[in-house]
Amino acid sequence: MFDRILVPTDGSGPANAALEYAAEIAAREDLTVYVLHVVGPDDDPETDSVEELLEAGQTWAAEANAPIIDVVRTGTPREAILEFAADHDVDALVMGTRGRRGIGRLLLGSVTEAVVRDADVPVLVVRGSADVRRRYPVETVLVPSDGSVHADIAVEHALAIADHLGAEVHVMTSVDVSPAELGEGTDLRLDRLETHARSVVDDAADRAAETGLEVTTAVRHGSIPRTVEAYAEEHDVDLLVMGTHGRSGIDRLLLGSVTERVLRTAPAPVLTVRAPEADQ
Repeated sequence: MFDRILVPTDGSGPANAALEYAAEIAAREDLTVYVLHVVGPDDDPETDSVEELLEAGQTWAAEANAPIIDVVRTGTPREAILEFAADHDVDALVMGTRGRRGIGRLLLGSVTEAVVRDADVPVLVVRGSADVRRRYPVETVLVPSDGSVHADIAVEHALAIADHLGAEVHVMTSVDVSPAELGEGTDLRLDRLETHARSVVDDAADRAAETGLEVTTAVRHGSIPRTVEAYAEEHDVDLLVMGTHGRSGIDRLLLGSVTERVLRTAPAPVLTVRAPEADQ
């Protein structure tokens, strides 16, 4: 899947959860993990706090028996993360999030959103909560889809992961109609939405069949973040794969606060991927 992954860290619990998960992946896949510590322009990179972070990274490396390279860079987190990833041909980033209870000191909020939006490679977001399933190798992969080009890219990634690890793939979509949208012609509109939703998951199943894989499909009704979270819980999902628009925004299904809510509440890590700019 990947050869080199980057884990930005600030020593917080969520960042450590991401680092631990990255180390598990690296040990299983024989990858190289870069652990990036970003210090501000006015900070001293040789302070005790940075030394502690470096020692923590070495501890994770020893416990996971994985090749981990510690790096310190000066600058703002977003720019330093993206620049390092580009300069070192990183295949993916792994970042931690505090989830329901707030935002990690360095790695969530605007930084993670910016990295998810702007990174040229997939970003694996790991929620640092005890109730998150962080099992690797993953056995079950879930792709929320709306049939867009960005969701199609997510399906491709999910199928590649499933083929590599022998995992099950689930593709689901949600029909979400708010009370304000109900009125005359509602039944007809719902029929059309459900028909489209079924075509989305059926198309994904057809694509999987072409590669020799089977996919479980589902159409749910209700709030997208809630249905995604509920489905992931019900089926013991180990990894969610979600498509994003990248620099031009986030796709209709996964728009703005929806993606943010899924990242903060998902019971398993979320891999965000986006289509190449030429395909957008």
